[in-house]
Amino acid sequence: MDAQSRGRADDIDPADQWVLNPNTGDYELRLQNSAPQSTVPGPRSRRAAGAAAPPRGRTAPGRERKGTPEEAPDPGVPGPRRRRAPQEPLPGRRKGRPKKARGKKILLWTGGTMAFLLVGTSAAGYLYWKHLNGNITSVSDDGAGTGGFSKDRAINVLLVGTDKRTGDGNAGYGDSESPGHADTTVLLHVSKDRTNATAMSIPRDLITDIPDCPTTQEDGSSKVIPGTLKTRFNESLGQKGRTPSCTMRTVTALTGVKMDHFMIADFNAVKTLTTAVGGVDVCLAKDIDDPDSKLKLSKGEHSIQGEDALAYVRTRHSVGFGGDLSRIELQQQFLSALMRKLKSNDTLTSPTKLLKLAEAGTEALTVDSRINSITKLRDLGTELGKFDTKNLSFTTVPVVDNPAEKVKTTVVLQEAKAKDMFALIKDDVSLTAVKQKQKKEKAAVAARLKGTKADPSAVRVRVLNGGAPAGSAQETLNWLQLDEGVTKSENAGNAGATLKKTTVEYAPDQADQARRLADLMGLSGSAMKPGKSVTNSQGLPAITLTLGEDFKGAGVSLTTPSTGDVEKSTADKVECAK
Repeated sequence: MDAQSRGRADDIDPADQWVLNPNTGDYELRLQNSAPQSTVPGPRSRRAAGAAAPPRGRTAPGRERKGTPEEAPDPGVPGPRRRRAPQEPLPGRRKGRPKKARGKKILLWTGGTMAFLLVGTSAAGYLYWKHLNGNITSVSDDGAGTGGFSKDRAINVLLVGTDKRTGDGNAGYGDSESPGHADTTVLLHVSKDRTNATAMSIPRDLITDIPDCPTTQEDGSSKVIPGTLKTRFNESLGQKGRTPSCTMRTVTALTGVKMDHFMIADFNAVKTLTTAVGGVDVCLAKDIDDPDSKLKLSKGEHSIQGEDALAYVRTRHSVGFGGDLSRIELQQQFLSALMRKLKSNDTLTSPTKLLKLAEAGTEALTVDSRINSITKLRDLGTELGKFDTKNLSFTTVPVVDNPAEKVKTTVVLQEAKAKDMFALIKDDVSLTAVKQKQKKEKAAVAARLKGTKADPSAVRVRVLNGGAPAGSAQETLNWLQLDEGVTKSENAGNAGATLKKTTVEYAPDQADQARRLADLMGLSGSAMKPGKSVTNSQGLPAITLTLGEDFKGAGVSLTTPSTGDVEKSTADKVECAK
């Protein structure tokens, strides 16, 4: 812009004239003897001398119209306020300790690929709302998801980085004709109480079953793409016309966890996002010179962005054992570093970086159609950004080399450990110690299992079906009576309500009976619900066993696995790649 349109002839970036007011948590325009400014930036135009320009944002091609009013911003996205003179007190506020900046609380996560996770757009309040919405590409989830996240339950988001080589500078990477595979996949689980999260990587070379996938075609019709048994996981996307909804269905079939949303991006996202944030700090325990990924870095700490960042997350021959599992570990360390950078004051208090992140994040993504706007992404991001980095755990699906291969190129599930890992996610169990209060609450719940246990023949119980498969109550009754000696038991039919978890309700004087039943069923203390007794068909007091959606069959333990054996790292720790 020239001196006339800027109001001053220096090299100050207009975005740097927006400052964070610690008392309000809003960005305000730093003005000196200027004319009043619009609270939402519009298309560039000549301004009166002395007026500062608002932060720069790109206008979508063909959308700027002369002589017409600007598009109204999303009413749900706050805009900046004019900064008052220093001597003018803020109305309705008392002097004293400033409140914590709201910008830190509403960091919006919008992105992914191999550098997926976390793109802050708390600066979106003063960007073109319509322009940013126009950046977002969305695809139907074809009914594979839950229908969208909810504030009152845990959130599961599938983050996929593809190896599709689109865009400038990517032709030299691997197979340029590839339609794109699920090259790097992370199941991000955020707890119901938003205090912790688990990011579980799924190896691309894992042998699994890909189910049939109903897929929306370009003309709006639906086509069922046949599934494939015993094939690589990464073929759940791109092959045979498979869309991200097929990857969602494959993950659900594999883990039992149903996804709320997906976010997909290709190679370009790594380059644009790391450049927008000003580089990501990584550490190497040795020199790396990998001609395949084009990564050449010396031992020690580096700040990488753009092409170097892409080469870093793609390298595998120069780290660990030289395979995909070693690369997954490297990528997890990279994502931890990206997380720390995005949540740092250096990023959150820089309008320039936030502007660049908003642009890069919305352009880099393909998301499901349920989160296809800035408003929806902001709402999701508000929920995803509530926990501390020390409580974000990175782990990988437990696998072993495929025993059917002489030359080991694929992996298969390590069945027992994988089953436990999936159960921890489904049961919303944190892999980190979160709060002292929670520890005390868990101890109190676990104490319900301690004490004497009644003889099985003394346990009087009514069995109800509250969400288990049809016939489960009778199956459990037969098992209790014939195999476990709980002869004073009866089938009480359907519960009339659906429960996620199996529960045992009992009166205080029936605690010993409840403990015996919990022991037989493999129930945790959280499944035991102190309450009151009910009358059975003979008019005698009984405890109530209600089978929930977690019921796995008569005699199958429902105890949540321990987190002690889980291999994990947390996002707050700086680790050097080996």
